[in-house]
Amino acid sequence: MAKIKALLFDLDGVIVSTEKNHFEAWQQTANKLGISFSEHDNEALKGVNRVDSLRKILSLGDLAISEQEFEALLTYKNEVYLASISNLSTSDILPGVMDLLKCAKAKGIKVGLGSSSKNAPMILERLGIKSWFDVLIDGNGVKNPKPDPEVFLNGAKSLGLLPSECLVFEDALSGVKAAKDGGFIAIGVGNPMLKGIADVYLNELTEFRLDEYA
Repeated sequence: MAKIKALLFDLDGVIVSTEKNHFEAWQQTANKLGISFSEHDNEALKGVNRVDSLRKILSLGDLAISEQEFEALLTYKNEVYLASISNLSTSDILPGVMDLLKCAKAKGIKVGLGSSSKNAPMILERLGIKSWFDVLIDGNGVKNPKPDPEVFLNGAKSLGLLPSECLVFEDALSGVKAAKDGGFIAIGVGNPMLKGIADVYLNELTEFRLDEYA
């Protein structure tokens, strides 16, 4: 195994947990369409971008809408979501994140974000940790969303590194697939469904030991 020179993080479920906020915003959006949307249905949306998520919801109701209605619903969902996370702060950072960021910095290891969310830079700002990241690749910077590996490949390329020199931390099946298909080591975090699929599984980041890789 090549010496690890960078850590690439997914955002939601790894650095901060706004999964409930996303679910409730999508549920309200589905309600506007008269479509029943459960937490089980929401599992299929984790790690998926906003456009494809709405397409999945429409398929649940076997519903077709105009392009104008589609765009309006995307805007509505985002407004509901943003309103629900307006009070995010450093206290919402998940356990183990800050210690790992500090450890990486001390060892000269680069840190990047690879997220499907177009709100990622704003969320990192609210958490007070945006300055810790050497590169941010979000939903605005990729043509092909997860499970395509583009987001992580772009992150490694921006850092001038090979995929084999980077660890990816993910909580979603689509993200782990993206990482592994891209040639990265995939660390699954906090989602028991990733056991046996990710290269390494952690209940939370406090269990991770960077010394084993760097």
